[in-house]
Amino acid sequence: MRVSFTTGQAFDGLEGPPVPTELSPHNPRLEQLRELRTARGRRAERRFAVEGPTLLEEAVRSGLTPREIYLTATVLERLDPSRYEAKGVPVFLLPERTFARLSDVESPTGVLCVFDLPEHAVAEILARAGPVLLLAGVNDPGNAGTLVRSAEAFGAAGVLFGRGGADPYGSKVVRAAMGSIFRLPVASVDPDEIVAAAAAAGRPLVAADVDGEDLRVVGMPQNAVFAIGNERRGVRDWLPRWDRAIRIPQHGAAESLNAAVAGSIVLYEAARCQEACQGAEKP
Repeated sequence: MRVSFTTGQAFDGLEGPPVPTELSPHNPRLEQLRELRTARGRRAERRFAVEGPTLLEEAVRSGLTPREIYLTATVLERLDPSRYEAKGVPVFLLPERTFARLSDVESPTGVLCVFDLPEHAVAEILARAGPVLLLAGVNDPGNAGTLVRSAEAFGAAGVLFGRGGADPYGSKVVRAAMGSIFRLPVASVDPDEIVAAAAAAGRPLVAADVDGEDLRVVGMPQNAVFAIGNERRGVRDWLPRWDRAIRIPQHGAAESLNAAVAGSIVLYEAARCQEACQGAEKP
């Protein structure tokens, strides 16, 4: 006789809902999971971890298939593991305390899933239609994730993460992106690499800078790579050169805008300008 972890009901025979495999706190798989909490571990394994049922559902709706799922007993009634195991995805059951040690959120959700790390080349993103967002030294993962979300909302072709800043598949970036990281292509890039790649793709490199031109006056170049920098230092410490610089006009005594706010304004303005231009071309 077997017992369904989903319903708690017993049933006979070999047929029936698959049962998640219980893991002990010392199972070697858990050490591999811990490695995915670091950028080095993610690069080495070519995988990343996502926590929470909402992000799991968002990833699946976006076309991603989890490689592994880890659950606690308290979430089994809300998340039917058989729908994933039927597709060949292994599901493992963890003790609550073991899961809590793997989680990096204040209130562990009881759901942890592993996905293959998407592979996107810089040239591939630059070849897509629409503006490209460059995070030039943006270190805060919350800002980086929010910018990925804004980039999708305003029709960007993709997001390039400047090396040395936030990791695109770090857990905090993934959570802040609210699912956009599963749909919008992202890649990591070096300073000199993006300067050369943007020129080769015929895209102007436009930096958001306090000494730039008022974006309301000069307009936004079509198909540009828009560089958003660190709140304190801007793009100057990361990006060696650019074709144009724009600034967001401000009132009052505020010294600077949050990187996520500034980048979102630039992306919105780029989308607005593009739509206005397209409308003007219609007879």
